[in-house]
Amino acid sequence: MKTVREYDSEGDNGPAVQSPLQKATAVRAGRVRFLVLLTMAVATWTGMTSQSVLAGLKDAPRDTKPAKEPAGSVENGRRLFTEYGCYECHNRDAQGATGTGPRLGPNPDPLSVIILYVRNPTGEMPPYTEKVVSDQDLADIHAFLESLPRPPDAKSIPLLKDASR
Repeated sequence: MKTVREYDSEGDNGPAVQSPLQKATAVRAGRVRFLVLLTMAVATWTGMTSQSVLAGLKDAPRDTKPAKEPAGSVENGRRLFTEYGCYECHNRDAQGATGTGPRLGPNPDPLSVIILYVRNPTGEMPPYTEKVVSDQDLADIHAFLESLPRPPDAKSIPLLKDASR
């Protein structure tokens, strides 16, 4: 059986191998990070505090007044979507394209999720701080995205209806 020193040392055989304890600790740390992110996501989606989520969804007290989201202006949102250059990756109709940016509308994510993502994006999107794009501007852009027409039902398109037979 190897000692901890043997697991931690680097020898001629390459980099050190993690001991079973180190592996278990790393796995546990990964699970904790996952649970923290999951708790934050649930709190964002439900309007509950992180403490309420952790206390248990069944018996957790809910906030009596969820944070009020600013009302958005469709026309200003349409203008800002172009002014901030959103259309360059997501196209003018917010349908996105392969290799540039995802579809944003119609049926956009909730405003709170959009604000969170715009402030801390993943992937290739640059972050936009509140100094650059205010929450009100994002509410206006969200209103524009919500106003986009929904596509017709596939059953109402004759060519698609005929193809399904």
